[in-house]
Amino acid sequence: MNAEINPMYGRPLHPSRVDGDAIHALALWLKENSTRHVGQPDPRSVLSERYPQGLFSEDEVHALCELMRN
Repeated sequence: MNAEINPMYGRPLHPSRVDGDAIHALALWLKENSTRHVGQPDPRSVLSERYPQGLFSEDEVHALCELMRN
């Protein structure tokens, strides 16, 4: 019988066994790159993140911002 263990067929690590530094790095990355906002987001920044520039006229952007605030 073969006593060696092939790491390719090993069980994945449990999430609690992941390196704390890796989790911290992931948390920092999510903080920098997340689009989720705490509190009330700025409607203009939400529109500029989601839609290409020039898709809406300035009047349309203003009307959409008003709708998002109410």
